Amino acid sequence: MSTFITGAAGCGKSTELLRRADEAARQSSVLVTSSSGASLDALRARAAGSRAVFRELHLVALDVLAAHSDTELIDDVRAAQLFERAAEPLLGLEWTEFLEEVDPEVPGLRAPERFLDAAYRLFCKLRDAAISPERFLESALRGATQFYAKPPNLAHPELLYYTKDSHRSSLDADAAELQRQYRRELDLAKILAKLYRSYLEHPVREGCLTSRDAIAEAATLLNGDAALKRATRERYAQAFVDDAQELTTGELQFLQALYDETLEGVTLAGDPDSCTGAFRGARPDRVFAVSGERVNLDAQLRSPYAVDVAARHLLGTPGAPPVSLDPAVGLTLFRATTRRAETQFVAERVIELLQSGAVHDEIAIVFRSVSNVRAYADALLERNVRVQIAGDLNLFTEPEVLDALAPLWFLHDPFRHDYLLRVLSGPALALSDASVYALCSEPPDAQALLFDDPTTEQQARSGRWDPKRDLRLGWNVLRGDQDPRLSATAQERLRELRAKREAWLLAQCALPLPELARTVWGDALAAAGPPGSARAAYQQQTLTRLHERMAEFASRHTGATLAAFLEDAQHRIESAFEAWECTEHAGAVRIVSIDAARGREFDHVILPNVRAGAFPRWYAPDAFLYSPSLGMIAKENVGEARAARTAKFTYYMFRTKAREAYNRGERRAFVYAMRRARRSLLVTASERATRGVSAPEFLAELQAARLPGTVDLSDRWHPARTTYSG
Repeated sequence: MSTFITGAAGCGKSTELLRRADEAARQSSVLVTSSSGASLDALRARAAGSRAVFRELHLVALDVLAAHSDTELIDDVRAAQLFERAAEPLLGLEWTEFLEEVDPEVPGLRAPERFLDAAYRLFCKLRDAAISPERFLESALRGATQFYAKPPNLAHPELLYYTKDSHRSSLDADAAELQRQYRRELDLAKILAKLYRSYLEHPVREGCLTSRDAIAEAATLLNGDAALKRATRERYAQAFVDDAQELTTGELQFLQALYDETLEGVTLAGDPDSCTGAFRGARPDRVFAVSGERVNLDAQLRSPYAVDVAARHLLGTPGAPPVSLDPAVGLTLFRATTRRAETQFVAERVIELLQSGAVHDEIAIVFRSVSNVRAYADALLERNVRVQIAGDLNLFTEPEVLDALAPLWFLHDPFRHDYLLRVLSGPALALSDASVYALCSEPPDAQALLFDDPTTEQQARSGRWDPKRDLRLGWNVLRGDQDPRLSATAQERLRELRAKREAWLLAQCALPLPELARTVWGDALAAAGPPGSARAAYQQQTLTRLHERMAEFASRHTGATLAAFLEDAQHRIESAFEAWECTEHAGAVRIVSIDAARGREFDHVILPNVRAGAFPRWYAPDAFLYSPSLGMIAKENVGEARAARTAKFTYYMFRTKAREAYNRGERRAFVYAMRRARRSLLVTASERATRGVSAPEFLAELQAARLPGTVDLSDRWHPARTTYSG
């Protein structure tokens, strides 16, 4: 029989889970896992000496698959790239079955890149929900027929009242218009089903699997191979799963394939009210619907009194917190007039904590997403506070990484002028604006070369450089055409740069990719700050992360070249899919996303940028949605449409209240972040609050509530510009 340990965040669920796992590990083999890598890392750190095996669920799935085939674990960025290749026949109109039967004028297909991005995100959700292409197409066709055969009342007063004025025109659809939208929807469903099958037949069948693919394939394999199932059960006789509310249907089915439908021998800890991934595929309703023993924990062991009061208020939970919590520890609120003022306040607050004896590692600045938090990191680095960022960070967009990629691009392709300008104006070369302007100019007495460089002709013929491309800056740097217009210092620095590039070209033939990068960086990068400073430490951490990525790329690709890595890096810079950075080192203030903070706790937590659009994020539905009952719901109307949106999409938003459900998930995420604090919590935002119609304003709600133990410093702070010297 399965066991469920439930309770609000901070009630000791993970502690109880580890205690039971340690006891079970003395008798049999035990697997401890979690739906979150960050949560599992936190468990592993707390269970030093335990005999249990701590392993992520998708790695267990890879172990299952390893006995049958060679597999390669890839991330979503790489998977989306492979999916685009699998979809090339569609874009090239090579799928003959669609040329006659399907109208290419389907929602989203006018913008192929956007269409494929939306399609891949849909397929990720379908994999998480364990829905096959056949089941997807069947339900999409059935849902379309049922909806358009008997459409709802599109003139219903409640529907009209709920819909924005700008979208009400989509409801003015007669029978002919609905029939046209119906045909478009069928075409869209057929194309997506074909794309879905193509993705499964090419990257997945060839062994290139994301974590969700590995779990789906392993579940199928276990259900059809009793001997493999027994062998895996012998290896993991019992399983203990933390953060079970974040499990997807696919992950639940994998556990059921291994431990039967009743999850015999599985202990799960979680809180349905702490689920933050519902719109990514988490299904706490299905997980906690499995029958089993229930152990409910209700004593709050972490959150301070004021934080607990505020959390209950935001969730609308009745009852008062226990008086045993320290009422002297408060919750601080602050709203700044500008974002810069907010970043300065957060930085001053961190320095106050450090000067009062707090440890760097016990201070966490938690964001909904860390994809755009550089202003907060810079405010701390300017004050010499060591920081590190973890979570959904795209490493390749970091300024330090772009600076490191620039000399590598100059080595590979000196005519990538965006990177060449970073080299010229960077601190290592430090050319003035006047010198850069001169290098970008045509010489006053331009004269054609008597003889062209044969290597240049060969490169142009090979297609590496476009002959029609503007090459002026690159040639001026390589050949020195503009050197007479430069100062003596600038000329000397350019001569040194050319000499270094010649040496790098020789090293490129002899050194492996990671060593080549170290050589180039040693010659072309300047330290970001004085030795031992926070800025210099952050630069070294970032370069270490980049070098690890490069070494991983070289290990996956035999004979990896600099050109291949730079192409991959550029693709990741431009990718719309979530990246992830999880490596952390001791001795720095944590700047983390919600998902990177999962399962962790800190003495002091700061929640900045708590305003509509950032935390919570705006609800922005994709180009098309999917419902097992309604089928495909295309957002955009196409062809001879009278409205920008389809009638079905407008109705779906009203029927499901998707935006409200999304905002409830964001509210749960905010409360979950609040409960990471053990001693103090600061919530900040900048600029004026919205009316809270499209998205809630959590800080404004807390300010208006005037809860006990809460202090509002919005009108009582002046910048101090303190520098930390610890």
